[in-house]
Amino acid sequence: MTRHLIYLSIVTAALAACGGTGKTPVQQDTTTAAVGGTDTLNHMVLIPGGRFSMGADDSTGMPDEYPKHTVKVDSFWMDEHEVTNQEFAAFVAATGYVTTAEKPISKEELMASMPPGSPEPDSSMLAAGALVFTPPDHAVPFNDVSQWWSFVAGASWQHPEGPGSDIKGRENHPVTQVSWLDAQAYAKWARKRLPTEAEWEYASRGGLSNQLYPWGGEALTAGQPKANTWNGNFPYKNTKTDGFTGTSPVKSYKPNGYQLYDMSGNVWEWVADLYDANYYAQAGQDASNPTGPSKGYDPEDPGQQKHVIRGGSYMCSDEYCRGYRVSARMKTTPESGLANLGFRCVRSVANR
Repeated sequence: MTRHLIYLSIVTAALAACGGTGKTPVQQDTTTAAVGGTDTLNHMVLIPGGRFSMGADDSTGMPDEYPKHTVKVDSFWMDEHEVTNQEFAAFVAATGYVTTAEKPISKEELMASMPPGSPEPDSSMLAAGALVFTPPDHAVPFNDVSQWWSFVAGASWQHPEGPGSDIKGRENHPVTQVSWLDAQAYAKWARKRLPTEAEWEYASRGGLSNQLYPWGGEALTAGQPKANTWNGNFPYKNTKTDGFTGTSPVKSYKPNGYQLYDMSGNVWEWVADLYDANYYAQAGQDASNPTGPSKGYDPEDPGQQKHVIRGGSYMCSDEYCRGYRVSARMKTTPESGLANLGFRCVRSVANR
């Protein structure tokens, strides 16, 4: 499926919604080993392997977060924060890589992805670009996300809001508008990989068992801001209680027990696994290093293969999207690039 057709289906799919056995001392990789021809800017921390209960911790989860099941993961290294604009720029400078959002497509390619009998697209659907958050100034129904998402020609990782924007001053913010394909390309260049969904949730829990959030069970709104999420009334009023209306610099909030930052909020994060709404029911107990289903299935869009995204974003709130819970799952197609979607990488211990 081309990314342009994604813009027609994503609004009814990935954007509609918007614990360990005990803490183990965390090791941090403080070396600056050459990666892809440049020094890495993102330290990795060692996540000690173990068993944990994967899935929703209470009755407020979505159906695809059940049943809760036991999973074992081996130790692995994980980026302490989301890949930043500065890091992604180093990758592009070294390789000349062109992201999905920066590539126009042909009418024939788009038509091949659409249902038989679909009308021919106009030229605007063939332009390079991406989805940009364009909030209204008034309340709107939550079931119509076109009220706050717009396709903008020329939007890309370098111009997240469109041609009139850039990333100057945001070098230390997470890169956005990158597809799963782009994230995979970066990870390969960096001699890393995307985390499995099980690895991501295990790491997000930070050594805690049966807690809703990376920091434990305390409500997101209690005390000091804990993550970059939506404050106020979504999508038209953001009170900026946490200090930000869009992305925030990485490491702006306290890390979890494994010294990982932004495992909740800021931007959604790609993981390696395909998405199947029924996967947890089929996985069984005590799976070892699961890598997800062999084939994806989204009942809301059964014709498209999608990948899981995790962690929530600056657009999540209790009234609209509770994606900042450690068990929350969302999904989108691998060509998708969004203004609130990025990634972080991992590396197997054997490959260090």
